[in-house]
Amino acid sequence: MQISRSGSVLLTGAVAVALAVTALPAAQAAPSATAVISEVYGGGGNSGATLTRDFVELANAGSTPFEVGGFSVQYLPGAPSAGSQWQVSALTGSIAPGGRYLVAQAAGTGGTVALPTPDATGTIAMAAGSGTVALVSGTTPLTCKSAADCAAEPRIVDLVGYGSAVVREGSGPAPTASATASVHRAASLADTDDNAADFSAGAPTPVNAAGETSGGGQGPEEPGPTEPGPVRIHDIQGTTRVSPLDGTAVTGVPGVVTGVRATGSRGFWIQETAPDDDPRTSEGLFVYTGSAAPTVKAGDSVLVSGKVAEYYPGTATQSITQITSPRITVLSSGNALPAPVVLDARSVPGRYVPSAGGASIDPLPLEPKRYALDLYESLESVRVQIADTRVTGATTAYDEIWVTVKPKENPTRRGGTLYASYQDQNTGRLKVMSLDPARPVPTANVGDVLKGRTTGVLDYASYGGYNLQATELGTHVDKKLRREVTRKQKRDELAIATYNVENLDAADDQAKFDTLAEGIAKNLSSPDIVSLEEIQDDNGPVNDGTVGSEATLKRFTDAIVAQGGPRYAWRYIAPENNKDGGEPGGNIRNVFLFNPQRVSFADRPGGDATTPVHPVKTWKGVKLSASPGRINPASPAWEASRKPLVGEFTFRGKPVFVIGNHFGSKGGDQPLHGRFQEPNRSSEAKRLQQATEVNAFVTSLLKADKSAQVVALGDFNDFEFSPTFTALTKGKVLKPLITTLPASERYSYVFDGNSQTLDHILTSPAIRRFDYDVVHINAEFADQASDHDPQVVRVRTGGFWF
Repeated sequence: MQISRSGSVLLTGAVAVALAVTALPAAQAAPSATAVISEVYGGGGNSGATLTRDFVELANAGSTPFEVGGFSVQYLPGAPSAGSQWQVSALTGSIAPGGRYLVAQAAGTGGTVALPTPDATGTIAMAAGSGTVALVSGTTPLTCKSAADCAAEPRIVDLVGYGSAVVREGSGPAPTASATASVHRAASLADTDDNAADFSAGAPTPVNAAGETSGGGQGPEEPGPTEPGPVRIHDIQGTTRVSPLDGTAVTGVPGVVTGVRATGSRGFWIQETAPDDDPRTSEGLFVYTGSAAPTVKAGDSVLVSGKVAEYYPGTATQSITQITSPRITVLSSGNALPAPVVLDARSVPGRYVPSAGGASIDPLPLEPKRYALDLYESLESVRVQIADTRVTGATTAYDEIWVTVKPKENPTRRGGTLYASYQDQNTGRLKVMSLDPARPVPTANVGDVLKGRTTGVLDYASYGGYNLQATELGTHVDKKLRREVTRKQKRDELAIATYNVENLDAADDQAKFDTLAEGIAKNLSSPDIVSLEEIQDDNGPVNDGTVGSEATLKRFTDAIVAQGGPRYAWRYIAPENNKDGGEPGGNIRNVFLFNPQRVSFADRPGGDATTPVHPVKTWKGVKLSASPGRINPASPAWEASRKPLVGEFTFRGKPVFVIGNHFGSKGGDQPLHGRFQEPNRSSEAKRLQQATEVNAFVTSLLKADKSAQVVALGDFNDFEFSPTFTALTKGKVLKPLITTLPASERYSYVFDGNSQTLDHILTSPAIRRFDYDVVHINAEFADQASDHDPQVVRVRTGGFWF
């Protein structure tokens, strides 16, 4: 690193913070009362420096922990050129109230003193004298390069320009720094949105979340209490989801340690040994220790002092009541743990959660005998026990499984739990994780069983809601779930399938290609036509303007042949660069594979990324204006989303129109287990628009020829009982075939232990004789090539209505 380099640093995160967009000559995010940038040092490792690395220190000026998972620190040169790019360092974890968070950056060849253990590590070589650092919601690089443009960027939470930085807040940048000086915010952490006023230069003083300094030391800690105080855990928890003592300092809260979490959001759970007689008040509590590993162990009798805080892991989630910045006294060790509360089909209510008309249920008094989520909240941080539970969600990459304590609740044919409707929630589902790194949860598939007792602490997380942090795991019983193989189509049957192949691109491992190819060649028995979702461009997430998928499809079709399948041909329309959503740079699209030995494709020029396809009425019936084509690609319904691909095929002399779909995702919807009830399904508005477009296109086809054979299929990202499908099937122009299956088989996807249907095949009225099958090969298994199951319809030639 050179002292002469100059630059800017930016901090980003998962929660968008509104910015005041003004004509001021400097970037001005709304003043932050929570997370702020507290210190920036770009001289690490330079000649004359003591510290070996650059760093950015964050602080939390608020009274509750600030979650930075999904946020990032970003950096831009102080005088950016046309080619300058924001550099990104992703963050994880959280910042305790009043605490610090240290982001280590690039190291140089100078200096002799290491930083304290960082809470996150990046590789950005920041400028010593001049630059810009920002805290931003998300990890996508910023594109603004002027103060005015950055002032209009809503993802910026806080921003600091120092030295001669062009991008800064307020009347001027923070002072110039050097190899021996950083810029740091006042001890009050005040944010006035004026870098010149808020920051001064001085010797670098990095502090991590554990309070450690660059010398490895930690300030003297105030001694813990020696006698119990007046407050008990049930007083803190109260009778609603929010503590009546939120934000209050408490002293000497007694409890027995029931579990310790040494990674991630570190801390430990304590439980009262003399509970009250109110079933609404939890007797357990989480003690948050930040980045410092807990020094207590299960069975310790402790007194805890600190501040009561409600931590929301996500904007729409429920909160976790906890004590932060704790001072702890261990009175004795080896004490018996409180007896666990048994959760089973008799103790968990059949109703899921009270309604607040879409508002927050936080202030509602808990009714644990009436609602499952109220029961779980009344047991937050308490020891619980389940027994002989069936697995309803396979082991994930994060060593989690989903089980049900209600084996008779909406069972599927293969051992899962069906998500039947918005009103019929599955109350017995719980996520299970292990607190013992030496004994993670077993690798299990749907339908397997955890035999015997599983005991642990009931916790809450943004992903999945209530979960059991296990200290004792039941024995895994493998129920030998097998992947399905559908039958081969007959000579006079046209087999059409859909398969979401989960962001497949030419850079993926051969093993992924081989497994997906086996699914098509063997499990699907080589359909005549396969509509693929999530085929990316040939270099995947590399964002360099590449939009073609020829190399990806060549590898895939070669792999299918190697698995015994036919030599498929393909058709697709490449999207405009970065216009179809999905992974940035991936240029996701729908693709048709077809077996030219069985079916022919009507290649008709004129289709491209922006030209709409439309039906053309002829004396022989209807044909497409272009094949392949796209449905109204300029419609706002498809903005930043995959456009449906339409193709005209011929089977045994008869035309068949196939529409490959991949509707907008459910991202942004409020969770089922969250504090807003009923949850807002905000993403549904986009899918309603998309369904209307597809319905209008099919209606126009049938208006031109009522006997047109139409198959619409793909990943619609919605349920057969949703408003999306009401719009999609309006006028009975399409029939969702999932509704023809027995209820216990209506699923193609498993999410949070719920078996549900996002993938569908729909047919027009002319198709009357068919055989439809969802082929379960992925969603129920810990080892999966995709998170979706494919499905196939076999249409009899005699089943076409002419």
